[in-house]
Amino acid sequence: MDIIKEIQAGDYTISTNRKKLDREYMHDRIAKTYWAQGIPRKVIDASIDNALCIGIYLGTTQVGFARLITDYATFGYLADVFVEETHREKGLSKNMLNFLFSLPELQILRRVMLGTRDAHSLYSRYGFKPLAAPNNFMEIHRPDVYKKLPK
Repeated sequence: MDIIKEIQAGDYTISTNRKKLDREYMHDRIAKTYWAQGIPRKVIDASIDNALCIGIYLGTTQVGFARLITDYATFGYLADVFVEETHREKGLSKNMLNFLFSLPELQILRRVMLGTRDAHSLYSRYGFKPLAAPNNFMEIHRPDVYKKLPK
């Protein structure tokens, strides 16, 4: 499903239009994060192509991003959320998440999850809480998988 919607947030545009995304910038930025260090460009491209993506733009320059991996019916996983440091403290992450969670296509989702090391207070505003039954969830975690992929 391709949802293309946009809103203005002051001087910024928040858009779900994947064609606007600066993939080179995103690869450079995400490959330096604690959660995806060293991620190859082809993996970034595949992750964008297969998810609902939101970019934040000042003019044509991308300054933020979020990705929701979803089946548009029951489940979503929020990932790769960031706002460039020089554009923080302007409410952009809140604007982006408000926009995302207001999309009518997502109102049917029964469960939305995410993982975060340091942004619990941001996400709790949107109803995220620690897992009610963490023993019911399992994971396969391969922290070094990107190091094993061919360059």
